[in-house]
Formats: sequence, C-alpha cells, structure tokens
Amino acid sequence: MAEPPPRLRVGIIGAGRVGAVLGAAWRRAGHHIIGVSAVSDVSRLRAEALLPGVPIRTVPEICADAEAILIAVPDDVLPDLVRGLASTGVLRPGVFLIHPSGRHGLAVFEPAQGCVPLAIHPVMTFTGTSLDLERLSGVPCGVTASEEFRSVAEALALELGGERIWVPEPARVEYHAALSYASNFMNTLVSQAADLLEKAGMSDPTRILAPLLQASLDNALRLRDRALTGPIARGDAESVALHLEVLDEPAVAASYRAMGRLAADRALGAGLITVDQAAALLSVLAVQDE
Repeated sequence: MAEPPPRLRVGIIGAGRVGAVLGAAWRRAGHHIIGVSAVSDVSRLRAEALLPGVPIRTVPEICADAEAILIAVPDDVLPDLVRGLASTGVLRPGVFLIHPSGRHGLAVFEPAQGCVPLAIHPVMTFTGTSLDLERLSGVPCGVTASEEFRSVAEALALELGGERIWVPEPARVEYHAALSYASNFMNTLVSQAADLLEKAGMSDPTRILAPLLQASLDNALRLRDRALTGPIARGDAESVALHLEVLDEPAVAASYRAMGRLAADRALGAGLITVDQAAALLSVLAVQDE
C-alpha cells in the first residue's frame, strides 16, 4: 500500500469567510489544525462553528507551533502583515506560509526569508459557512509555488477538494483580473438589469432574468463569441439606439455603451455581423459629448 501523505500541523491567521472554511477542509483531509486567530466576535463565532474544538490562539502562539500557516486576510492587508511577522521574528525557518489570495503570488512572502511560500487560491466566492465545504468539490485552485514545492502546493489544493490549476508567478495579477472581471461585473450587470425591470413595472425581475441568464452563461462557456445574441449580434443599430434613449441613468447608459462597443467588436471578429453593421453600431454607441 502507498504511504499516506504527511499530515501537517496547520495554524490559521484570520478566521474570515475564507480562512475558517479552508481550515475546516484541511482538517477534514486529516491535517491537525492547532489554532486559529480570531479578533472580532463574528470571526470567533465562525471559528467555533467551522472548527469546533480548535483553540483561539494569538498569532505568536500559532507561529511557534505550526508547520504550515494559512494567512487569510484581505489582499491589501497581506503585505504589511507578512512584513510585520517577519520583523518580529515569530516565523520559524522551514514553515510553510500559505495565502489564498488570487492577486498575490509568492513575492508578497519575500520578507519572510527561510519560510516556504505557497499561493493556493480557490476560484469561488465564500459565504463563510459549512455550505462552502461542499462547494469546494471540483473547484479550480490557482496554485503558485517554487518548482521544489510545487507538488506540496498541488497536494494541498487537491485536499481542499479542488482541482489544481498552475498559475506562473508573472501571470498572477492577470489571472486575478480575469476572474474579478467575470464575477464582479456579472453581478453588477445582473443587478442593473433587475433594477431596469423593476423600473418598467416588473414585480419579480429574478424570475424573468434567471432562465435567460442561465442559458446565456452556459452558451457563453461552451461557444464563447459564437454565443453572442440580441440586437448587437444581429447588427440591429436601431434597437440599440432605442435602448439608449430609455437608459436615463448616466452610469447605466455609460456601461451599456462600453459593453456594447466590446460586444460589437467581438461580434465582428466572430463573423456574426458585417463591417457596415459594426460601424453603424459603434456610431450609435459612441460616447456622447456632455
């Protein structure tokens, strides 16, 4: 029989929506969670719910006892926290330092000389509840590590329940931008569409949008630009002009124009519309002088 993979003593700095869930997933895989730092009442409650029996400990206590430390804090906080930990001397040489940030790679851990940096980013949104544990199954995890420790990082990603995706260090920000562009702006567009339906007198915009959006997402993932539909994919400049007439909120009209220009360019590139149709659409979608 094959030897089971080594189990690590894992400490968690930050019991936010991500840290507590990942700790619970690694605990489920057999790792020993030796402690979690949690400052706010909400984070303490989350730690108690997802990691029952795991002690709330100070950061120095966790660093002194852990073989692997998950630092799960907001992206903008991470660099200063790492510098602070390194300057106080609480990090032991050889300890694995792990962050779940999409934006950061290994460079953020440079002040922590002697430690082993790993970046493991599950590509999903977190609620900070036990629901996330099941949602981790099959989720891509963007992994960045030195070649020497790549297998360790990939094994830890698999033990979360996810699918390891290798992300080279120079591509980390571009990788994160792509995910944010898709997830964050989709949410904004859906919310704007729902607002427009409510303004038009529709009492249940979610019921109206759900079948269309679910089909659109499925088609876009399978067919990419060939799935474009609607007036822009048909070259229907008059319909687009009418839309802009009723979009009286400047921010909504501006986003419609910007996304419309992008969609027209992609429809032309995919051969869905002619050059003349694209020119007509771009003329209607041009930014208006104030």
